[in-house]
Amino acid sequence: MNVLIVDDNEAAADLLQELLSLQDHTVRCTYTAQQALDACAGEMFDAALIDLTLPDRPGIEVARHLRSSAVVGKTPLLVAISGLSAGDTPGAAGVFDHYLQKPIDFDALDRILALQ
Repeated sequence: MNVLIVDDNEAAADLLQELLSLQDHTVRCTYTAQQALDACAGEMFDAALIDLTLPDRPGIEVARHLRSSAVVGKTPLLVAISGLSAGDTPGAAGVFDHYLQKPIDFDALDRILALQ
């Protein structure tokens, strides 16, 4: 599975990349919304793990862009990741397929990715 990670916490993103790579996923890390949008312009992802609070724009905007620009039938699985609880981010529910609160439960993430 080709996975995009978008998180301004570089250490957390890099660790998540390592863990997913050990499970034979192809993983690309980006640390800003703009880097994520640039990555999506040249590559298709099966799943995207997107932090909701990025320094340059909200992660929900990245998710909306991925949804709107996806090839019909090839919409990536979108997983919100945030330090906030799901109840504190009501707008995310209509855009993301899943929501994981930080620190990420890797077993839960593994089950989510297995659905794709």
